[in-house]
Amino acid sequence: MKSIFSEINVLVQKEVALEWRERSNLNGLLLYTISTIFVCYLSFNQRRVELSPITWNTLFWIIQLFTALNGASKSFTQEAGGRHFYYYQLVSPQSIILSKIVYNALLMLLVAFLGLGVYSIVLGNPIQDPWMFAACVGLGAIGFSSSLTMVAGIASKAQGNNTLMAILGLPAILPMILMLIKASKNAIDGLARSQTLDEIMVILAIDIIVITVSYLLFPYLWRS
Repeated sequence: MKSIFSEINVLVQKEVALEWRERSNLNGLLLYTISTIFVCYLSFNQRRVELSPITWNTLFWIIQLFTALNGASKSFTQEAGGRHFYYYQLVSPQSIILSKIVYNALLMLLVAFLGLGVYSIVLGNPIQDPWMFAACVGLGAIGFSSSLTMVAGIASKAQGNNTLMAILGLPAILPMILMLIKASKNAIDGLARSQTLDEIMVILAIDIIVITVSYLLFPYLWRS
């Protein structure tokens, strides 16, 4: 177990170093997020419409959903097949998938909170319980990354087919995004946190199940 943790640490450091050197994925996600927010601002500003809390919340999660899809789709396609074979000789497949999940979670957390800041400045901020909403954003970022990373691995075996990524990814995270929308709406309305506990526990359970399934099944996908 200790060796797995050390392998994950090295692989995550490698991913961060590559991203810091190129910054293509991070810059692309930030550009996509900010551009989408700006388009929403222009659309509603031209009509002089004030967003209702439910519309504000739904738009935010739609942006986060497609940002996560764009980010996770590049998890495996950026690496050549020869590098995969090289990793296969050095580290376990469990370390590969867990390191990808950790890295994508860190990337999504950064983009999600930066996007939330820009979104709040441009389209207002109706949130009455910011700490609960921040918890929803954090759980959503981790959940999206854990669900979509495994899907990206499956899609990479089909020549990195982005259509397959969307087809498999959306049903995988549909229950999670429904819970996230409901929990974050409670935070916007300022309801008692005890009323959101069930949704938070469901999201945590989905995260744990997805990570466990990825840990168990990815070795078979890796050897194929």
